[in-house]
Amino acid sequence: MIAGNWKMNPVATDFEPLTRAISEGVQDLAPQSEVLLFPPALYISKMLKLTNNNVHLSVGGQNCHHEPKGAFTGELAPQMLVGIGAKHVILGHSERRKYFGESNEFLKSKVDAAIEAGLTAIYCCGESLDDRDANQQQSVVEEQITKALLQLSSEQFTQIVIAYEPVWAIGTGRTASPEQAQEMHRFIRALLAEKIDTRTADACRILYGGSMKPSNAIDLLAQPDVDGGLIGGASLKAADFCEIVKAAG
Repeated sequence: MIAGNWKMNPVATDFEPLTRAISEGVQDLAPQSEVLLFPPALYISKMLKLTNNNVHLSVGGQNCHHEPKGAFTGELAPQMLVGIGAKHVILGHSERRKYFGESNEFLKSKVDAAIEAGLTAIYCCGESLDDRDANQQQSVVEEQITKALLQLSSEQFTQIVIAYEPVWAIGTGRTASPEQAQEMHRFIRALLAEKIDTRTADACRILYGGSMKPSNAIDLLAQPDVDGGLIGGASLKAADFCEIVKAAG
């Protein structure tokens, strides 16, 4: 699974040509690669129309609220995403945690709501540079997963994808080495096996989300517990994003 998170990009004039270029670029790539795009919310409906004939490409939301409706100005209910044809939603991204104060407990309510609405949630977890330097990365990630995901049953976990994003490697140009990525992905899978069951752990896709680009994608994706990537900046360049998708195939 290769997912492109466009964040608060691109400008309106660049949206359609970028969408078309990516859709055309992944059309003939390996069918075992599932490709997702997460544009700003106001572009979702238009992107779905532009990519309607591409069976390899799905569209999702970057965020959702935990209530199905109500007086929550500026928010987007998971049922609204489903209603326009989205199948996935990103939850717990490090930027949502940092800039909008989203706690693990709050994210649990969002996860539950997304699952109830029928969405697949890409749940993000990862440590800061201070956590990594203090060798606390495993305890931080364990807490993030335990408090937001372990209320789910094995059946509900089929609607969960985990994205490990070392915060110190997002937008900084730094990237976790393939060995560092594999170590954390293996830890996450072992945690799921311990807390839920081995079958759930083996089936759960765990994406790497820290500055993956064409130059490092092959090495990262070759790791046995890395099941794909959550791509930020490189997903705004059609050629780069398609190269990463190709590396996954």
